[in-house]
Amino acid sequence: MRVSTSRQETARQHDALDGLCVKVFEEKLSGSLAVDARPALAAAIDYLRPGDLLTVQEVDRLGRNLLEGLLVLNDLFSRGIAVKVLDGIAVGEHTERSLILDLALALAEDRRRDIVRKTRDGLAAARARGRTGGRPRVVDADKRRVILARHGEGESIRTIARATKVSVGTVHNVLAGHRGSSA
Repeated sequence: MRVSTSRQETARQHDALDGLCVKVFEEKLSGSLAVDARPALAAAIDYLRPGDLLTVQEVDRLGRNLLEGLLVLNDLFSRGIAVKVLDGIAVGEHTERSLILDLALALAEDRRRDIVRKTRDGLAAARARGRTGGRPRVVDADKRRVILARHGEGESIRTIARATKVSVGTVHNVLAGHRGSSA
């Protein structure tokens, strides 16, 4: 089973797979990565023997990269390992490549590409409206003036950080930014 980030849950996949599988391999990594960058998938592939059946909830759990998915399937089928897909257009047991498996992998890659595009477009639209992502800034213009003034008066960076309730690194960044803008 696979989800793309550590914040995503695998409960739905556990519900589907736990009762069917002898061993379940779980990872929280992007499906667009190569097999060698996905330790749980690599371990699952190494664990399997001829005559075994690899079960996935959907074929895109093998990967959202068409080429990588095809390589995985070709490797498994050449070793006599079948693949069982529980959901999606490729539902069923497969012992060799088929148009439907190839199509399911192609659609998974296309969905991933669409998600990336929509995310990028959404961030660009937010930026155009003056909103940016990331953590909120802890240093506003007033705090920046205080940091620069105290530094100009000879106070240590650690003392300034304590007085302004920011980290030493933040004070360093403010001072570096000031030096960079006045250069």
